[in-house]
Parts: sequence; C-alpha cells; structure tokens
Amino acid sequence: MKLIRFGKPGAEVPGLILNDGRRIDASAFGSDYDEAFFGGDGLERLAAWAKASAAAAPTVDAAVRLGPCVARPSKIICIGLNYSDHAKESGMPIPAEPIVFFKATSAMVGPDDPVVIPRHSKKTDWEVELAFVIGRKASYVAEADALSHVAGYAVHNDYSEREWQLERGGQWVKGKSCDTFAPIGPWLATRDEIPDPQNLKLWLKLNGRLIQNSSTAQMIFGVGRLVSYLSQFMSLLPGDIVSTGTPPGVGLGFKPQPVYLKPGDVVQLGVEGLGEQTQTAVACP
Repeated sequence: MKLIRFGKPGAEVPGLILNDGRRIDASAFGSDYDEAFFGGDGLERLAAWAKASAAAAPTVDAAVRLGPCVARPSKIICIGLNYSDHAKESGMPIPAEPIVFFKATSAMVGPDDPVVIPRHSKKTDWEVELAFVIGRKASYVAEADALSHVAGYAVHNDYSEREWQLERGGQWVKGKSCDTFAPIGPWLATRDEIPDPQNLKLWLKLNGRLIQNSSTAQMIFGVGRLVSYLSQFMSLLPGDIVSTGTPPGVGLGFKPQPVYLKPGDVVQLGVEGLGEQTQTAVACP
C-alpha cells in the first residue's frame, strides 16, 4: 500500500494511493497514521478496509496538498556520513559505527511545501535520503529480525544549516531542526512494496541540474543494521522515522566553492518506488 496524508498543514487526514494511481480519502477508516496505528494492527485493518471500501471512497484531487505521510512521530533519528563518498566530500573519515543524531519533529512538512531559509542562515543545504518508519517496537533487536520491525519507506530531504551544524559547537541537531527542514513523502510505501531497500536509486536536482545521483547499494550501514544498532541504545517506537543518510552532491561538497540555497531556488528529489518531492526556497519572513 501507499499511504498519504492530505489537507491543510496541521489538519491532514489519511488517504491512500491505489494501484491504478487514484488518490482516495481514507478518513472513513477512522485512524490517522500515528504511533497507535503502526503499533497495533493498523496496516492490516487498513488493507482490509481498502479491499472493501476503496472503490467507493472519495477521490482526492491531484491539486490537493499532501502533508507528511506519517503523523508526527515520537522522534526522527538521522544517520550521518552513511555513504563513503559523502564522508570523503565532507572531509570526514568513514565512520566505524553509525553516526546518530536527532531532528526535531517540528521540522516536518509536506513533500512539496516551500523550504524556509532560516533567519541569518548563510549555509542552508540539501540531502536526499531514504527514510524508513518503524512498524513495531524495537528494543535489542537482532539484525536477522530487524526488517520485520519496519512498516515502510519514504523520501526525506534532510535539510541542514551547515554553519549551525558544524561551526557553532555542540550537537548537529540545531543545524538540522529548523522549521520545514524535514519534508517527508509524498507517500509511505509499505514494506512489501520495497523488497530490497538496499537497491534503490535516489537523486536530487537543483534548479534542474542533477547533482545527487546514487543508489542505496552504496550505504555503509543498511536498513537492517541500523534498526538493530539503534535498538541497542533506545526503544524505537511505532511511527518513528529513521533517515539513512545522503550520497555525494550536497552543497557543502562543491569545489572550489560550496553552494547553498538562496530564495527562488527549486529543489527536486526522489527515491525509486517512493515518488518525488519539489521544494522552492523562500526567505524567512
């Protein structure tokens, strides 16, 4: 299944994209895509509801705004430098263990919402990433069983303010958590739709120019390894989002001069099987 949420910001309701491409309103199902949904039998009940009711459900017009495909989770966990070439372009060593940081859930927006360049920002950057959503609580999970804890996959653009991330001391989180810095979607594809998360093309264009073009096959730590690793340090709760890192081509890595976003820039990105996003950069009011 492909799960969507649509409507005005903060008032999104659940929907589905059917196999024929039709977008439908799933409000009658009676549950948003949140921790309770993923932690219970929500996906199974939704599949049964769709089988019985999708044909008669209201259609959602293509012009209607899509919001984040998951209701705000307990946490967004991100993995840094998870592509060896990206570590190299960033001037950092290839990590021996996953580099873990958090992103504020208040940064979540829809896949095509504008990205707001924060006040006083000089180094707002982009990062196309594969994200996955936890489907059942994971604590001390063996890697062999890890993927059974994944509900599905989505596109995430892990926007970053590099000065605040790297030059202001402390943790990366303050350069990662500005409002609009976590567009998620357009849809969440359930695990059965993505049989091999380590063989997906992902790409990003800036103003029509292809600047990130890689495959999740190049990840240092795969999805199963990340679920298992993270679950040794914290409980991963249903609905939690884990973003798996970005390949080369971020603005920080441009030589001889880094390139960062300015108002009016258009960022387009996608992951194979998971759809595409488009954000236009705007100045903070």
